[in-house]
Amino acid sequence: MLQVIPVIDLKQGPFHECHVVHAKHGQRATYQPIKSILSSSSDVFSIVEGLLKLYPFRTIYIADIDAISNSGNHFEQIELLSGMYPQITWWIDNGVRNVSARILYSPQANIRAVFGSEHIHTLQDYRAVSYAYESRHVLSLDKLDNVELGAAELHAVGLYWPNDAICMTLNHVGSNTGPDTLRLQALMQLNRARKKPANIFAAGGVRNSDDLLQLQQLGVSGVLVASALHNGKITAQHLSELI
Repeated sequence: MLQVIPVIDLKQGPFHECHVVHAKHGQRATYQPIKSILSSSSDVFSIVEGLLKLYPFRTIYIADIDAISNSGNHFEQIELLSGMYPQITWWIDNGVRNVSARILYSPQANIRAVFGSEHIHTLQDYRAVSYAYESRHVLSLDKLDNVELGAAELHAVGLYWPNDAICMTLNHVGSNTGPDTLRLQALMQLNRARKKPANIFAAGGVRNSDDLLQLQQLGVSGVLVASALHNGKITAQHLSELI
């Protein structure tokens, strides 16, 4: 079974409005409001409603681009969404860098923090935030321009991973080039050294249902998807057949 997790990137517009934006190649400064067949608006609440009309997703990933870029945040909208949809587990990347960073919680306990390796520069920092969150986080192993970002040990040794880890190849995001299968295979090889293997999630480049099938055959636990849901290349029927 392959878990498909929709990705929502949140960014403030020129008039301080909150938009879901189309992420491309990890170039966050250039992200523009998304155009989706699932909604006539880039408003996050409309986008979430459209996603759930397409399929009853169990988990949704939100990247708070402004929090990641240290230029604001969308905590209020995220916490409101978690209360409106308590049946959904929300994976939230808000750029956690150290133990003093704010980690979102909700009364329903349906928010999980995503720690992006790009923000964690030493293994000591990672161990500190991991301990503070009792290892209930999700680790995103970030790569950009062929460079593995953050503490090198996180990319080289699978023993440091929590139960859920994301293979995030930022150049592939919104690129329509397909998943980074070579990197996925390398991380899955590291994963085999763990006493209890982690769940590995692919992120970046998924174009259509054929890519989903390829990832399923590769043995990953799940995949993060945005563009292919919003342009209709992955349909409700595809999701029902593969999940």
